[in-house]
Amino acid sequence: QVQFVESGGGLAQPGGSLRLSCAASGLTLDSTPIGWFRRAPGKGREAVACIGYSSTQTTYAASVKGRFTISKDNAKKSVYLQMNSLKPEDTAVYECAPFCTVVAATGYTNWGQGTQVTVSS
Repeated sequence: QVQFVESGGGLAQPGGSLRLSCAASGLTLDSTPIGWFRRAPGKGREAVACIGYSSTQTTYAASVKGRFTISKDNAKKSVYLQMNSLKPEDTAVYECAPFCTVVAATGYTNWGQGTQVTVSS
């Protein structure tokens, strides 16, 4: 059974940094793209970043490009999201999943608990 456990969230000041981790089980990262998503209060789920079969295959939402970096360690079955220059609008619950678009998330129910990121002074 595919399962994800997200961690690393917390409270950060604007301009600060956080590193999120996504521990995966039930799949191999070298054969599955992994996406980071976020849900802000009152908003729908947003795709934030994606990493493909190869670590060189990465894509980002325009809102985070240049500030966030997605990476993975296949041996540790973990995917990371380094978040720099954080903004209050980055406040959300962050989740990972074995796909990269919100359309692909339609009907998907196997979300983990997510990790809360709050950016505030």
